Amino acid sequence: MLSMGKTSKAKKTNSSGCLSNSTKERKSAHDVLSICIKELSVLYSLYMTFLINGGIFIPTTKAYEIDDKVFLLLKLIEDKKQIAVNARVVWMTPVHAQANRPAGIGLQFLENNSEAKNTIEAHLECMTKSDRPRLTL
Repeated sequence: MLSMGKTSKAKKTNSSGCLSNSTKERKSAHDVLSICIKELSVLYSLYMTFLINGGIFIPTTKAYEIDDKVFLLLKLIEDKKQIAVNARVVWMTPVHAQANRPAGIGLQFLENNSEAKNTIEAHLECMTKSDRPRLTL
């Protein structure tokens, strides 16, 4: 099972403490995504092993661009705490993609040896030789 929290934009303020409407500042704002993955099979299908530092596919119909920054709050299986991850969009599957693939974005974790990558790989250790399909490659 997969559940997602609401997304929000981090708000940028100028030196006077007012919200800014400049395009440059709005473009640099980060989306915040919250996702809870409760089943090992779902985690397996979403994890992007081929990315440096690891990554995860997030099903969504929201429009993103390659290199958009995202702050991800990730809760896995039976873990009690959320893992905070800085990530960037490196993959996009559009709505109505071929082979009935779900629309979404692939996020690459930005930190080397991140807690997210290590935790996901620890959960998936028993599935390393699996030939089950994933939602990306």
